[in-house]
Amino acid sequence: MKEKKTVNMRLQWIKFIAVLVLYLLFLVWVKSWWGLLVVPFIYDVYITKKIKWQWWKDAESPVRFVMSWVDAIVFALVAVYFINLFFFQNYVIPSSSLEKSLLTGDYLFVSKVSYGPRIPQTPLTMPLTQHTLPVFECKSYIEWPQWDYRRVEGLGKVQLNDIVVFNYPSGDTLCAAQNYQAQDYYKLCYGYGRQIVTLEQELDSLDKMSQLNYFAAAYDAGKEYLKSNMQEFGKITTRPTDRRENYVKRCVGLPGQTLQIKNRIVYLDGKANKEPDNVQYTYYVKLKRHLPEELLVELGISMEDLGYLNTMGYMPLTKKAVATLSQRKDLVESIETVEDTEDWDIYPLNGNTHWTRDNYGPVWIPQKGESIKLTLDNIAIYERPIRTYEGNDLKISNGQILINGKPADSYTFKMDYYWMMGDNRHNSADSRYWGFVPEDHIVGKPIFIWWSSDPDRSGFGGIRWSRLFRFVDNIK
Repeated sequence: MKEKKTVNMRLQWIKFIAVLVLYLLFLVWVKSWWGLLVVPFIYDVYITKKIKWQWWKDAESPVRFVMSWVDAIVFALVAVYFINLFFFQNYVIPSSSLEKSLLTGDYLFVSKVSYGPRIPQTPLTMPLTQHTLPVFECKSYIEWPQWDYRRVEGLGKVQLNDIVVFNYPSGDTLCAAQNYQAQDYYKLCYGYGRQIVTLEQELDSLDKMSQLNYFAAAYDAGKEYLKSNMQEFGKITTRPTDRRENYVKRCVGLPGQTLQIKNRIVYLDGKANKEPDNVQYTYYVKLKRHLPEELLVELGISMEDLGYLNTMGYMPLTKKAVATLSQRKDLVESIETVEDTEDWDIYPLNGNTHWTRDNYGPVWIPQKGESIKLTLDNIAIYERPIRTYEGNDLKISNGQILINGKPADSYTFKMDYYWMMGDNRHNSADSRYWGFVPEDHIVGKPIFIWWSSDPDRSGFGGIRWSRLFRFVDNIK
């Protein structure tokens, strides 16, 4: 008996040392020495066993049964929270903005280690939720404590043309009403505000200071309109960075690069960036008759695409789809390119750039430690990074830019920023509409597709077998 106890104790010491070494390596990785406070409890679990961690095993049957389930559920939730936080999480493609590279219904394995996991900024949150508790429709997190941004060392950094999961930058503020939660709050403010604040002369005839004043007045008016119509829009609420919606796009611009879009092609520092193989643009299409099912499957045309065609007369198509349909004179009467038009909701919303989704910029992407000269011509572009993402008080008074109460003609950025765009170029809410993605919004890198189901088809016919366990890096 004594020999058996000795063997058991030896095994316990081996387990304790193995767990302790792994735990200490984890603390070194995340650089959080407060975690050493947990070491005595690990020692007690394996060696001293002074604390009765599983006291319920000696209780009566009903208590023992209930507590066994509680214990299992709590352990599972803590394990999932820990794994999702530092190593990986699942993500499903909810929209067509990256089609036909990533498809609606693709389930992704997203690595946090690729770019380095963030130390949680909002640590007290319910596992397996992003920001809302299902059924109860309330916040799934507690905003206190709120920790500063810090990222653990990862395997690398975001590379050009990587597909990246990140928190939606404009999701810091939103209308709580169900119909408006997914809409850009700032776009709503400027949209309603421009209807309220009228101009007696053309915007182009105003000087830069007057234009900035007009946009500021429009924003304030729109904000008050949303607030005063709470019954329709709901309460105006905010979300911390790591509790905002997760988006997935392709990185087409890196920190320090100058990006410009000319006739749909992205140029970086004057050189054309390679377009994704499955890039899509919108075309007017006139059909002689319905497209057969087998052709829809071959070209990857979804019911959503056909919905656009039926209601708007156009739909997104890849180069392959355009070439194939152009040859099918028995099915297609004509295919025409949708002309580029000026949109009022192009970033910056408070600028008058005349940029469009197909002809945009040039714009310099902020880089950590690098400075930019600030003028009334470019302040609209960099106002949000300086004020919102980096926490400065920025004002413009009498034609002068003030940062934290002091006149400023330049600014040095504290973070790296990225430019993200969808491969479905005419059907993607991306950086052309809400600007730069700060490094503290980066969530992780999709590694492979572990499941894919076609929302337009049910049963086994809806499973996209060819996409299962396909590596995302191979999708160019």
